[in-house]
Amino acid sequence: MSEPGTNKRDLIEGRPALIVIDILAGAFRNIENRSIDHMPGYADRMLKARPAIDTARECGIPIIFIQEVHRPDLVDFGRELDGSETVHCLENDPNTEIAAEQLDFRPEDYLIKKRRYSAFFGTDLEILLRGLKVDTLLLCGGLTDVCVHYTFVDGHQSDYFCRVIEDAVAGSSERAHNASLEAMEYLQAGARRSLAEVLDSIRAYHRTSPVAA
Repeated sequence: MSEPGTNKRDLIEGRPALIVIDILAGAFRNIENRSIDHMPGYADRMLKARPAIDTARECGIPIIFIQEVHRPDLVDFGRELDGSETVHCLENDPNTEIAAEQLDFRPEDYLIKKRRYSAFFGTDLEILLRGLKVDTLLLCGGLTDVCVHYTFVDGHQSDYFCRVIEDAVAGSSERAHNASLEAMEYLQAGARRSLAEVLDSIRAYHRTSPVAA
């Protein structure tokens, strides 16, 4: 059996940013036949992103909202409909909008629109992160096994320190959710973090960082 990595890392290394992935208005609406399955308690888990957003805002940490959105003629879906998902996240659908009320999303906030699962693929997220001089990505949102997972992997492969707030993400099923959390922890030891841990680390960073303060 391989030995775990010996390098102990802090929850926040360098400068952090909070990445809020695909917490859309439809998550909080009673939709009978969803195009993507949601595990039990999905909406409640999405609401747990709000304390992270509020604390990051108070402490001067960048918040980057991610929104999956597709053109109505479906031209940008690619192979995305070859799996379990049906048509979803169409432009001009009210359910596709960022859940502004629940998240306190503001016009001046950073917003990245994506056409694929990863927030890095075909977007300007990398340019934004470089401009903000970010080192650590704090991930929350949905789905754990899809957009969160693939964004984590691309962040990992781009040499960011990646942390997933495990009680503020939710998957398509409990099995898929748990498997993805394990897979992310495999890539970076200490990747799985509780909301309480993250909030404490954000506040500690704010107290000690002249940039954030």
